[in-house]
Amino acid sequence: MKVGAFRFNLVTLFPEYFEGPLGTSLIGKAVEQGLLDFNLVDPRNYADNPREVDDYSFGGGPGMVLAPGPIFGAVEAVDEMARGPVVCLSAAGRPFDSEVAQTYAGGSAITLVCGRYEGIDQRVIEHLCTEELSVGDFVLSGGEAAALVVIDAVARLVPGVMGNLESAKAESHSPEADHLLEYPQYTRPAMFREWEVPEVLRSGDHGEIARWRRRESLRRTAERRPELLANADISESDVEWLRSQGLWPLESEG
Repeated sequence: MKVGAFRFNLVTLFPEYFEGPLGTSLIGKAVEQGLLDFNLVDPRNYADNPREVDDYSFGGGPGMVLAPGPIFGAVEAVDEMARGPVVCLSAAGRPFDSEVAQTYAGGSAITLVCGRYEGIDQRVIEHLCTEELSVGDFVLSGGEAAALVVIDAVARLVPGVMGNLESAKAESHSPEADHLLEYPQYTRPAMFREWEVPEVLRSGDHGEIARWRRRESLRRTAERRPELLANADISESDVEWLRSQGLWPLESEG
């Protein structure tokens, strides 16, 4: 393990799944700079027979279940000091969001256990994993794709990985953005075909630009994810503006 690097331990039956994504773009550069470190652990190496890492489900039913022995062996092979929280990726887990990502990024390591087939033996989840985590209300063919989502969301918040960490503070769902969706972004040219960049963004008036961005964040959130407004940090003037746009009260409030 590289000293000072944030460590991702990935317990997976398919280590080759990660070869491309972990070597490109922001993640790849962070690895080269020694900011991130990846440790791929294959449970097959901890099975009595490498071809027997799963078995039929007690009680019957379709599909195979990953056996506990190889998973326990793979996780326990990682030095405890470099293990961090042990997270089972599962559609039955609690939702993964920006606050969870920030919590993990504040540590020094995390171990992600990638499920396959019908799932993982419950004893792994109850007695080995710190928690179960879901990246969305859908089912994937394996936890590897979910692991990449967690890796990307956490890694970019590790100090030094992003060139300018300030840019993360205005992004959708971030606490610094009051948990609202991010405002629209534009770049040159000012006129593309018949579509023009809003005049306020070209005015040079930073106060007006800030007000426009705030209101567009409120509008987007109210129109696309109104449930977020219930827990967002919004002021009375924000609510007054939403009312003027016919976007308040929330439908959930009647």
